Amino acid sequence: MRQILLFVSLIFIAVPGVAEKPNVIVIYTDDQGSIDANCYGATDLETPNIDRLANSGVRFTQMLAPSAICSASRAGLLTGRFPPRAGVPGNVSSAKGNAGMPPSEITMAELFKSNGYKTGHVGKWHLGYTPETMPNAQGFDSSFGHMGGCIDNYSHFFYWNGPNRHDLWRDGKEIWRDGEYFGTMMVDEMKRFISAEKSSPFFIYWAINWPHYPLQGTSKWREKYKDLEHPRDKYATFVSTTDELVGDVLDHLEALDLRKNTIVLFQSDHGHSVEERTFGGGGSAGPYRGHKGTLFEGGLRVPSVVSWPGTLPEGEVRDQFVTGCDWFATFAELAGVKISDGLHLDGKSIAGVIRNNAESPHDGKFYWQLGGNPANAKIVVRDSDWKLLIRPNENVRPEGVAELTKEDKKAFLVNLKDDIGETTNLAAEKPDVLERMKKLKAEFEAGLKQP
Repeated sequence: MRQILLFVSLIFIAVPGVAEKPNVIVIYTDDQGSIDANCYGATDLETPNIDRLANSGVRFTQMLAPSAICSASRAGLLTGRFPPRAGVPGNVSSAKGNAGMPPSEITMAELFKSNGYKTGHVGKWHLGYTPETMPNAQGFDSSFGHMGGCIDNYSHFFYWNGPNRHDLWRDGKEIWRDGEYFGTMMVDEMKRFISAEKSSPFFIYWAINWPHYPLQGTSKWREKYKDLEHPRDKYATFVSTTDELVGDVLDHLEALDLRKNTIVLFQSDHGHSVEERTFGGGGSAGPYRGHKGTLFEGGLRVPSVVSWPGTLPEGEVRDQFVTGCDWFATFAELAGVKISDGLHLDGKSIAGVIRNNAESPHDGKFYWQLGGNPANAKIVVRDSDWKLLIRPNENVRPEGVAELTKEDKKAFLVNLKDDIGETTNLAAEKPDVLERMKKLKAEFEAGLKQP
């Protein structure tokens, strides 16, 4: 049934102008703050390889994640659909035996596999822990990594909700490599897959579970940041360790003469964590309010750079409103395949934005829902610069910003053009805009109920 559904849903037609199918690598970091790279303005971090991608590609200043939590963001990325439509409105359990994203969902891996690509997953999954919902059943020819939300990078155990359990897998089979550093293992796997498939087009989803806790960066970078304040020192160490892994893989692509035929996307899944497990912070949202788990800009606005040297613009910046759900349609266009109308996507191709600095295809309108039931979920609706938050939350807030009131927690209306820090609720002052935004919210919710 899954095979039938796949081929009914996807019809691929060659697009003129794409002579050779490009390889595609999606690098999806975890809990990386909105401005936590040197090319995003961080002055206390060294990220030469993220900057290297920015210098050879296009950097986005208004890339909004599909969600502010791990599993939902990944579902939105891989399917091009609102996470609740993709069946993942929140986090999936990290325990073995728990299902995740429905097998009926069509992933980016299936998109490419159906068009002759070899497909690989490396790193974090967090979209299901049953045979039907693990990577090999979701379009990936090869899978290496952990199925839950995070692991200790040396023992490869999940320790954060008992019982402690080992979580390291290759192609659906548990493997044991105790004591080996997971960062090195991911790079080795990336190099292995790229070398093995260099003669055919490949798609790799490299979901680096960093700088998510546990903050286990290398001694080289611990020494570099030893004078930073806690917990920024530990977070910075992990960011630069992550950056170094990215550089190792870029060097490998160049050594094999594959870089000019490989699209590389670097993006965070959502904003930085302020959980106790990450010492209450370490990351930075810069001028934005919010963090991981919130739908303020600091939870959604993420570092994002796409690079394809010699084909896409280089060293350029895009300020348009775009989302992580857009990459499914965008990569289809860039790789030269057309998606049939039978597959409902909420994301849209931003190839024009990237290539020609065109306007956003969204006309400023988008929807976020964190939680399965719209009656009690956290919700955001965007319409150009206007943003309506329903049931907003935060664990920490910027210095000088007032605590959310009871009324704020019902509906928080802001104009981002005038108030990028989302400090002032205009719901009472702008009742006409509030009603218009609520109507738009109802339209999005009605659309979610459609098959």
